[in-house]
Amino acid sequence: MKVDLVKQIESYRAPRDRFDVVAVPPLQYLMVDGHGDPNTSEAYSDALSSLFPLAYALKFLSKGELGRDYGVPPLEALWWADDMDAFTGGRDASRWHWTLLSLVPEWVTADHVETARGTVARKGGAPALDAIRLEPFDEGLAVQTLHAGPYDAEGPVLDAMHHDFIPTEGLRMTGKHHEVYLNDARRTAPDKLRTILRQPVTRLDEPAAG
Repeated sequence: MKVDLVKQIESYRAPRDRFDVVAVPPLQYLMVDGHGDPNTSEAYSDALSSLFPLAYALKFLSKGELGRDYGVPPLEALWWADDMDAFTGGRDASRWHWTLLSLVPEWVTADHVETARGTVARKGGAPALDAIRLEPFDEGLAVQTLHAGPYDAEGPVLDAMHHDFIPTEGLRMTGKHHEVYLNDARRTAPDKLRTILRQPVTRLDEPAAG
């Protein structure tokens, strides 16, 4: 039976037109880092064209060698900038740093990743393959919502999340802005895009983490 990782994890469901406070469980991901505008950066293109081949090679290894099949989840990314107003105000993508993420199940190990990496390397065409790592990620408490529409229209939603909802709820931001892309921008009209926008937080009466 094929496992749907996203359906199993409650924090991969988010409301539209409302902010929710959720507890994100510890998970593990394939990760690759970079900097710059995702629309024009060669590094972003290289990372994307390397991450998915490795994610699918890992899925087929799990199915074939471990007898455990799962669907490759949608792309995710962490985003940050030295001045976070680059997200909510000017939306200056040239100043953005990012980490692309692909969720993998807990039974996948570093040895499995290396085997899958070898498979992808033999086929070629994955320029950032060696930069991808398997890493645990524990976000914990977070605020999230579902954004419907173009990525460039996220600014007002993030501004309301960061400057209105979070402080009003007695919270403060602690980690990097996190996006989960529920559909493929290459095959989806901009007004049909659905993206989970997530911001890790801590309560004001607790010490800041990270």
